[in-house]
Amino acid sequence: MKILIVEDEPKLITFLRKGLEEFGHEVTVSTDGETGELFALSKTFDALIIDINLPKQNGFDLLRNIRAKEVHTPAIILTAMSSLSDKEEGFEAGADDYLVKPFEFKELILRLKNITKRHSGETGSRILKLGTLTLDLNLKRAKRNDRKIPLTNKEFELLKYLFLNKSRVISRAELAENVWEQRFDTGTNTIDVYINFLRKKIDNGTEKKLLHTVVGMGYLFREEKDLP
Repeated sequence: MKILIVEDEPKLITFLRKGLEEFGHEVTVSTDGETGELFALSKTFDALIIDINLPKQNGFDLLRNIRAKEVHTPAIILTAMSSLSDKEEGFEAGADDYLVKPFEFKELILRLKNITKRHSGETGSRILKLGTLTLDLNLKRAKRNDRKIPLTNKEFELLKYLFLNKSRVISRAELAENVWEQRFDTGTNTIDVYINFLRKKIDNGTEKKLLHTVVGMGYLFREEKDLP
């Protein structure tokens, strides 16, 4: 894979470059946010690894800017900032994953593999619908009424799974196994964070809600009129 690292700490850059190249990846490095944005916009990468605290421009703004310009390259935020508000801002900015320093390199590799996994063999028109919400599987685009809904790669995979399993309660453990491809960790709130952001994107400003929480059980994806 071609990977862009936007990081300003020299030792970490050396560590990441060496490790990723040993796995056969091609690595490009930027040490500030403005140059990192230019690289992300002008070159084709398979994944981005972005720090938050960067010279010239922080990682949140970098992500916001490239997402606004329709660059959807999978991105991991790699940072020492570990608060829930930081994670929420990262996901809102367009991150597909968020990994806190210090970290295990093997975990970074697993997360890179996960966010860059591509779906192949999809031909023809494949559009999923629920009420006024549509999801185009080929273009990876969502709309509610005539409003376009920007999605990160992980949000797309989550929404696709909800569509394919609508009208039944889906547990967090099931989502972890089938969307994140890992066992559910009760000590993290990653799934809840993604659900909350997806709910804001598809349900805010609408009369009929589609994504519902079933207390103690999980989530239910269907129109309110169909609820018991």
